[in-house]
Amino acid sequence: MLLSAAYEMTAGRMWSLIGAAAGVFGVVMGVLALRRGRSGLVGVIAGGVAVVLGAVVVLMAKGGPGTGYGIVGGYVSLVVGLAAVVLGVLAMRRAARAAAPRAS
Repeated sequence: MLLSAAYEMTAGRMWSLIGAAAGVFGVVMGVLALRRGRSGLVGVIAGGVAVVLGAVVVLMAKGGPGTGYGIVGGYVSLVVGLAAVVLGVLAMRRAARAAAPRAS
């Protein structure tokens, strides 16, 4: 059967779900780091994990949406993970700039 049932948790769907969750965690950590002026390294790492998982899911998928390979979740994981990386890098830059001694 080509189409998978909507309620079945396939391996591709599971990995894309894990990647999306890591990306959301990374976005939350990046936003918190920006607000508090701390390093966003956790956000960068979580976002990187999400991007890698999303890329693997998308590259391994043999079909499109609705086939059970998790390709839609893989794309979501890629986008959210990239946003987490960007937020984490911005937080790291802000924290480094605040910690740098000012010339007088």
